[in-house]
Amino acid sequence: MSTPFPFTAVVGQDDLRLALLLNAVSPAVGGVLVRGEKGTAKSTAVRALSALMPEVDVVSGCRFSCDPDSPDPGCPDGPHEPGAFASRPARMVELPVGASEDRLVGALDIERALAEGVKAFEPGLLADAHRGILYVDEVNLLHDHLVDLLLDAAAMGASYVEREGVSVRHAARFLLVGTMNPEEGELRPQLLDRFGLTVEVAASREPDQRVEVVRRRLAYDDDPAGFAARWAAEEAAVRARIVAARELLPSVRLGDGALRQIAATCAAFEVDGMRADIVMARTATALAAWAGRAEVLAEDVRQAALLALPHRRRRNPFDAPGLDEDKLDETLEEFGGSDGDGDDGGGDDDPDPGPGGGPGGQPEPDDAPQGDGDAAARPEAGEGGEPQPSGGGGEQSPARAAEPFRTKVLSVPGLGEGAAGRRSRARTEHGRTTGARRPRGALTKLHLAATVQAAAPHQRARGRSGPGLVVRRDDLRQATREGREGNLVLFVVDASGSMAARQRMSAVKGAVLSLLLDAYQRRDKVGLVTFRGSAADVALPPTSSVDAAAVRLESLPTGGRTPLAAGLLRAHEVLRVERLRDPARRALVVVVTDGRATGGPEPVALAGRAARLFAAEGTASVVVDCESGPVRLGLAGRLAGELGGTAVTLDELRADSIAGLVKDVQATRRAA
Repeated sequence: MSTPFPFTAVVGQDDLRLALLLNAVSPAVGGVLVRGEKGTAKSTAVRALSALMPEVDVVSGCRFSCDPDSPDPGCPDGPHEPGAFASRPARMVELPVGASEDRLVGALDIERALAEGVKAFEPGLLADAHRGILYVDEVNLLHDHLVDLLLDAAAMGASYVEREGVSVRHAARFLLVGTMNPEEGELRPQLLDRFGLTVEVAASREPDQRVEVVRRRLAYDDDPAGFAARWAAEEAAVRARIVAARELLPSVRLGDGALRQIAATCAAFEVDGMRADIVMARTATALAAWAGRAEVLAEDVRQAALLALPHRRRRNPFDAPGLDEDKLDETLEEFGGSDGDGDDGGGDDDPDPGPGGGPGGQPEPDDAPQGDGDAAARPEAGEGGEPQPSGGGGEQSPARAAEPFRTKVLSVPGLGEGAAGRRSRARTEHGRTTGARRPRGALTKLHLAATVQAAAPHQRARGRSGPGLVVRRDDLRQATREGREGNLVLFVVDASGSMAARQRMSAVKGAVLSLLLDAYQRRDKVGLVTFRGSAADVALPPTSSVDAAAVRLESLPTGGRTPLAAGLLRAHEVLRVERLRDPARRALVVVVTDGRATGGPEPVALAGRAARLFAAEGTASVVVDCESGPVRLGLAGRLAGELGGTAVTLDELRADSIAGLVKDVQATRRAA
């Protein structure tokens, strides 16, 4: 077994280490979600924590790690006789992003259940993690239904497996830790709320600290065992402190004053529901126990708010996490307790993460509002008609996006087999049952009627003599189901001079932002190609992070000629590469333009040839027609015809007629 990097040797990342230690002291806090850029020791710190966890006593031979002092009465391996037990280190179990539902919750042997009437159960990762740590790296890339399953198990302390009327339940209490890079996509707000604490991590910009990180990492890589031995004393001290804090925790007093501060803080920051209040109370209690105190102080409430509230304030994926610390301090001062709660001075009770680290840090406060100063600027000259692109087309400052609005579904026609989502029809593991087939590999979703139908003709030949059905492996049938998939929505945005009128570009950005919000809710990947001047750029390669797309869109400059063909060809290349990476994910191309093509020889003809590449490959497409003014040339509609798609104006994009647009897209594809 490899030697883990010592927890106390991690440089900086005080918030991360403190949040992990508080959950080690009190697993009831509800786990930790660690958000941050790549290469910031997220995984290293989580894996290092497992070495600090106290050993656990388990019933000998129990696959579900039952506590010998209070074994689970419903344990599938039970009932357990008192006596034999063993001590072992707390486990850290990793859940891979590509894990199946059966790997997570366990699997029932359906063949034995039908033929023999026995519950043969193979435990999953939730059973392995009981009384230990369950670590999910890149939790934002995990399928939603798996995230729901593990969060439900974490909340209830038990896992339930149901298969065709056969059910198994077992205890599943664990410290849940998830890590994610926000650039690769966000979790839904409902899932964010289920994590007790959230920590934002970033690499230090301090040269001395970065030097120390490199020095320690190189020393560890050269001699892991020797490096760990040098930190053994610090590790033992933190381990002992965790044990002492656990013993003190039941006697920590959470006074009425602290409770008032918690409730007032949650109300002041307008968090939804009551989970935030409960998590803050548990976190503040754990902070007091970690500091060796028997009473919760105002400083504990403040630190608990910084760890428990930032991720619960997000209303959409474009909201930056964080808290206004001045507002937090004002609230705590206004509702300061009168039953012994201290102020932020706190004396020597510093809730530091232990040896090797300073006091617990705090997440970055919200950035100041990004005012543009010219969001309400008057329309530029020529707004009444189509502005003509100038020869050189000087670059203009970015326009602010108009307020986003709700859109209806733009779906890809046909039946796909891509990643689970909420946009287009697809064959999925979850959804309504549409038929049956022979299983490929392990059986996961039994189609009972089809299985019985397959087995029935062979009962006499198999010597059936009793009421039970004689079922063989070849009789089993897997249910085929239809649900929804996520798609790749590739935006191709015209940023040329003909689009540069301030009000029009603001409306265009507002429309794209609205579609980005829709893509976030439907679990799509998104990409952004822009074209202006003489070339096209991939402003954002395909990603699950719609907030990254929104940032690129907001800063998009405009001006210059309209190289429409270059934009389409660049988009075609992006799709070609993406098909190699993810061949099952279907694409929807959304071209946002007025249809003009200028610059170079025969720009209109070249744009038409580029558009016909998409039509030849059957790529679903929509053209958002941005042409304005009393005289319309209909160029965007002509482009939509070349693409084999359909066109919709900006006004129609906002209206209920989008439903008709979807039907048009589907009808066009069927006709083709």
